[in-house]
Amino acid sequence: MTDRVFATSVYFRLAIGGDDLGAFHTCTGLGAQVEVEQFTEGGNNGFTWQLPSRITWTNITLSRPVTADTTKVSRWLEQLVRRVERKNGEIVALEPNLTPIARWQVLGIVPVSWQGPSFDPSSSQAAVETLEIAHEGLRAS
Repeated sequence: MTDRVFATSVYFRLAIGGDDLGAFHTCTGLGAQVEVEQFTEGGNNGFTWQLPSRITWTNITLSRPVTADTTKVSRWLEQLVRRVERKNGEIVALEPNLTPIARWQVLGIVPVSWQGPSFDPSSSQAAVETLEIAHEGLRAS
């Protein structure tokens, strides 16, 4: 029998081009979709061939409450304003004690959007920032 450990709280550390952009509380969009072309073969009426074609990678969205790491994202975006360059990166899922659970290499990252925090003194909700990135592929590592 194997021991299984299930994380109750997970953090996601993002690094792009060697720059650590800090830990995020949510990460959505780790996925892909494969286009399938159907091909019918003459004389074979029992099925249709399903041939894989292009793969499309979904954008990844990460969010977190405002922390000292918020300025890291701003600096990264500032560098891209001067020169847009696709860089590889890594997303690491971490347990609360910062032990890695899983890693994904993210290829050819470019930013899609960044939504900075909204500060409203009448609200008790934490100020949150959101970063959306596009990429050219994922590799589990």
